[in-house]
Amino acid sequence: MKKTLTVIVFALALTSCKQQKNEYQKENIMAQNTTETTPFAENGKTALVIIDIQNDYFPGGTMELVSADEKAQNATKMLSYFRDNDMPVIHVKHIALQDGATFFLPNTKGAEIHKSVTPLKTEKIITKNYPNSFRDTKLLDYLKENNISNLVILGMMTDVCVDATTRAAMDYGFNNTIIADAVTTRDRELNGKIIPAEQVTESYLAGLNALDGLYAKIITSKTYLQQEQK
Repeated sequence: MKKTLTVIVFALALTSCKQQKNEYQKENIMAQNTTETTPFAENGKTALVIIDIQNDYFPGGTMELVSADEKAQNATKMLSYFRDNDMPVIHVKHIALQDGATFFLPNTKGAEIHKSVTPLKTEKIITKNYPNSFRDTKLLDYLKENNISNLVILGMMTDVCVDATTRAAMDYGFNNTIIADAVTTRDRELNGKIIPAEQVTESYLAGLNALDGLYAKIITSKTYLQQEQK
């Protein structure tokens, strides 16, 4: 009888703990939804976010990506459109500070923004040290201050900084669009198998576009520009 009572008491205590945990999670989610995920007014501006298009990713650099020049040409087209229409442009520049880093080192030519997207003096530059462009930067503050709610994202590398930034942006409540032909990466290796860069990019973009574009809408530069010019 004592053993049965002990089991019942333990079960009730466990149920109570689970209920408290669920309530805490609900309250925490509600708190996030009223703060971090609504940093801007509805119907805010659209900004172009150019991530890490820097010299080391191009031929002659220390971390050359696949088709970097081709993707940069599409980035240039997008940049021209935003400039011509006086829309906000944000350049994200990575500087590697971790031990053993081999590219984007401080005060090197490789870390400089590539000539294809050279910033104007009036355009915002965000310097980051992590894949997520929001981590330890002023990016979120800048977007809030300028009433920007829609991000058009392009840059390098698809599976690292583009992915990390896009996912973080969705968590903050931004509406994201990725320009599919203005992102790229490198071939990857997994368990001795080489996965071509194009497949890596397609897989990551497919994931971001899953569940009806949960993290981002995926579109080419040509389609984006055609839609905007109608």
